[in-house]
Amino acid sequence: MTALTAEISEATAHYDRDGVVLIRQLISPAEIAEIRDTFTAQVETDDSLNFDDHLDPDDILSRYPRFVHPHRHPETAAGRIARRMMTDPRIIEVVTELLGPVYGAQSMFYFKPPTARGQALHQDNLFLQAHPETCLAAWIAVDDCDGENGGLMVVPGSHRIQILCPEDADESESFSTATVPVPDDVERVQTVMKAGDVLFFHGSLVHGSKPNTSTDRFRRSLIFHYIPRASVEVAQFYLPLVDPDAEPGSDEAWMQAAPEGGPCGLSWAAEGH
Repeated sequence: MTALTAEISEATAHYDRDGVVLIRQLISPAEIAEIRDTFTAQVETDDSLNFDDHLDPDDILSRYPRFVHPHRHPETAAGRIARRMMTDPRIIEVVTELLGPVYGAQSMFYFKPPTARGQALHQDNLFLQAHPETCLAAWIAVDDCDGENGGLMVVPGSHRIQILCPEDADESESFSTATVPVPDDVERVQTVMKAGDVLFFHGSLVHGSKPNTSTDRFRRSLIFHYIPRASVEVAQFYLPLVDPDAEPGSDEAWMQAAPEGGPCGLSWAAEGH
């Protein structure tokens, strides 16, 4: 048993209880530096990976937009890193321990520079629509992150509830326009992560982030979503899937497209539902 396997075996009970588990320093400092430098160079020189969230041109997130599905762009260095990290054995070992055999469904990169708004509380499987199981996120901290620069906030145990119907979000604090209603007395936990830490969490876990109120700290993150091979459908936006066990070039997988869903983090209303 590897040290990582032992750590994950110990953490599984916490994941079952809370729907979220943090693995410290899973990704090395050299790899994090490569990810940070490559994605930052990409956004500053080439807009081919930019995702249009229909933001005001004066919004700082228009200058540093999120990337969605960079793994589908092997013609770029950032795309090649995303594809490699999506199928990295260390990440897949953790995901498989928590969810069983999986396919890769989505890659994303968030820059979140100083003054950027956060993302309202939401549940990922509202968008992926993986059925009959759920999705699982691997959220890699590319910078040290905490409450000041808009680190993730999670609601432990919320993975045990159904997908909630969204309501309007406070757009002064969130670039996304929908949020899930969480009672005021429910515990929200602010995560504190170092670059190279990876947070794994259930597709129904309620999570989000506040604005980056720092003056000089980015909160960059590389994120992957996975779905069980036992799923029978997923939203069309995530097809084709990536088979981590297949050889590059023949690693695409298909399943039935769910009738709803869309890009993770978009307003549900924006998708016409």
